[in-house]
Amino acid sequence: MEICLSPFILIMASLFLFLLSEAKTMDPYKVLGVERNASQREIQKAFHKLSLQYHPDKNKKKSAQHKFEEINNAYEILSDEEKRKNFDLYGDEKGSPGFGPGYSGDQGGGHTFFTNEGRRQDQQNFKPQWQGTGGQGGSQSFSFSFGGPSGGSNPFGFGMEDIFSNFFGGGFKDEGNFGSHFKAQSGSKSSSIIKVVNKQVFKQEVVGQGVTWLLFPITSSLKGVDHVQSIIEDVASSLQGALKAGRIDCESESSLCKDLGIYPHRTPRIFVYSYIKSTDGSLVEYSGDVAVKNLRSFCQEHLPRFSRRVDLRQFDFSSNNGGRLPTLMLLSTKKDTPVIWRVLSGMYNKQFRFYDAEVTDVSDPTIKKLGVDALPAIVGWLSNGERHILRTGINVKDLRSAIDDLSYLLNGFEKKNRKAASKPASKTQSDSAQNQIPLLTESNFDSICGKNTPVCVIGAFKSSKARNKLEMILNMVSQKTLSRRQISAPGSKESISYSLVDAAKQPSFLKAFDSAGFKPSDQILIAYKRRKEKFAAHLGEMTEEEVEKFIGSVLNGDITFTKTRQKPVLK
Repeated sequence: MEICLSPFILIMASLFLFLLSEAKTMDPYKVLGVERNASQREIQKAFHKLSLQYHPDKNKKKSAQHKFEEINNAYEILSDEEKRKNFDLYGDEKGSPGFGPGYSGDQGGGHTFFTNEGRRQDQQNFKPQWQGTGGQGGSQSFSFSFGGPSGGSNPFGFGMEDIFSNFFGGGFKDEGNFGSHFKAQSGSKSSSIIKVVNKQVFKQEVVGQGVTWLLFPITSSLKGVDHVQSIIEDVASSLQGALKAGRIDCESESSLCKDLGIYPHRTPRIFVYSYIKSTDGSLVEYSGDVAVKNLRSFCQEHLPRFSRRVDLRQFDFSSNNGGRLPTLMLLSTKKDTPVIWRVLSGMYNKQFRFYDAEVTDVSDPTIKKLGVDALPAIVGWLSNGERHILRTGINVKDLRSAIDDLSYLLNGFEKKNRKAASKPASKTQSDSAQNQIPLLTESNFDSICGKNTPVCVIGAFKSSKARNKLEMILNMVSQKTLSRRQISAPGSKESISYSLVDAAKQPSFLKAFDSAGFKPSDQILIAYKRRKEKFAAHLGEMTEEEVEKFIGSVLNGDITFTKTRQKPVLK
């Protein structure tokens, strides 16, 4: 029986077969313009370039919109290793055996593929290896070694050394493709690294927690979501441990998005929950190019900065005794506060007071005095003033493991502080707090050199070298019993206090004793009786023996005191 088909049906059938053929044979490598052995970095760079060129918001032509969809589809296949393998094997990312022999591309496009029976059809650039699994039916399992460069590059388009190399003054080794390392942890091109954020999560995990968040509000009608989400995944992966990423569905959480002022309209918006302007944190919108390198730099700028940068030679160690919170000090060779320390200062800003200082050499007397033998180092003070060396010679492998490791260290120190706070201070701890030589300031002048202190010994310095020498000498002398009086608790009738003053910053203070401010001398020792407004000065050789003689003469009444020119005032 002869069946007649109308011309319309024949045309539609031909068109359907043509479209099906096009769908099956669409080559994602050609769409993105990359070689078959292209690395993930090359694929991602090509995708970012083309998606910006054909994005519907920039190119209104229908052909451009169709091209944009093709680009997204191609990238979805090649950025997912499983889909890429399936395409290379079968010509389809689903890996269906129904497609028969794998798609080889135009003119022997240069890759190896297998049929579902495991027969090799062609081999040029792509070199698979396969081995029997020993299972029933002689089934085969395949492992693939992709051609092209892989070592040393990463898919982020920037050097990981920017973050990790010597970021504590310690070491970091990039063992192969760092981007692949993060992909393995978070899953290939999955959104598992991006948490779904609702009103409750935002309140409990984002607001005021000291952790920087990268937030991405979406709606079902929003265009370009996949591209932006891919960028956010890569940034969050590269800063894993320092940054969290979240996606807010502004249709199911419309009130949250409107209250925060982040509701997206036609194009995606990106926000960072930052701690730059407020210790409680606030949302800052990113307005730069949607590229991994630029967004990552923006996020780094908005990491917490709760650690106070100080000059170690000018730091008043006595202020760290008796406080409500324990204190942490990072000593490193970095000129700015390291990324890891900034992150920790945010995470633990309610548990510790954070400081950091740049140092160059452990032979520095100030460093030696702290007991540090290698850099970088973390020194901690319990709230009772007891000092501990938490770690020296810190060496880190990557950001996330470093944060985890040091978090464990800080948790242990906080536990030790709680235990120490529950016990009365021992004599050793009290002596340790007493033997610190404080820097004289306007705020502590009355407590250190008050009228109830018989003699206040002040070491004035005009250089860091002079300060270090004076501090070491006064530390040693203050621990000895002098000829007439034994040193007792500050404020008692039999006590003597010790302090330092920066002569370069407090010239008017010294002029209260001497009209020239002791200009010729780099270091001076002043014995000051505030109740009588009298003083005696030692301008001679500064050795432990000479200083001890001077203080002994003061306490024995063997030295003449002079009336001050005016009342000494610190500014």
